[in-house]
Amino acid sequence: MTDKAQKYPLMTELYKGETDRAHRFRYGILIFDLVTIGFVIVTSFVEHGLAIEIADAVFGVVILADFIARLVISGHRVRFLFRLATLADLAAIVSFIAPIAGEGLGFLRILRTLRLLHTYQLLDRLRRDFRFFRENEEIVIAAVNLVVFLFVMTGLIYATQEKVNPQIQNYADALYFTVTTLTTTGFGDITLQGTWGRMLSVAVMIFGVTLFLRLAQVLFRPTKVKHACPECGLLLHDIDAVHCKHCGHGLRIETEGTY
Repeated sequence: MTDKAQKYPLMTELYKGETDRAHRFRYGILIFDLVTIGFVIVTSFVEHGLAIEIADAVFGVVILADFIARLVISGHRVRFLFRLATLADLAAIVSFIAPIAGEGLGFLRILRTLRLLHTYQLLDRLRRDFRFFRENEEIVIAAVNLVVFLFVMTGLIYATQEKVNPQIQNYADALYFTVTTLTTTGFGDITLQGTWGRMLSVAVMIFGVTLFLRLAQVLFRPTKVKHACPECGLLLHDIDAVHCKHCGHGLRIETEGTY
């Protein structure tokens, strides 16, 4: 057991352990992330009164507490602080706790959900607990990547354009622009202002279309299973394969029966 695990046994167990309590805790964090994202989206369409400001502060404090816990048990704190997901958490904390920073960066909170889904322990637990996830893992991950990109870009567009672009009045306008650009529909009724606006448009078109095509490829290509060939190491095979297509070696792929 490491020094940090001995000093902070409960936090280490909850964030890194394999106990049922640890898995329930991480599922709880995932649900909290989804609720937070929903809250940010819904409240973007209404006037922010005292109740919403209090809720913002509560979300911010919870995120801050979670951030501190992760930092405390991290084995490499400097590396942890400069991770993209960590920087996104810091932006979200500021956007929730300090209203003057604006709510736009709150959409970066969705990056936290992506990080949790890419955590080995949670992915392994999702595979064990949910048959749907086992059978459609690639589709779920690709869809999450696309949704993350969509709402992060929407947040950035709103945060940078809301005060300088009369065509961007709320998140709905920013989301509308992002989706029309992503799908190459491009009605042209909303355009981003300034050099940074044009660069954001380019980013949406290049990276967004790439993610969209990736998701479409996962959705429509034949289903594959991951099983390393003992001879050549080829990992992806047809679900009913009995021989490796690369080297012809016999395969013994475990299945769950007829779907």
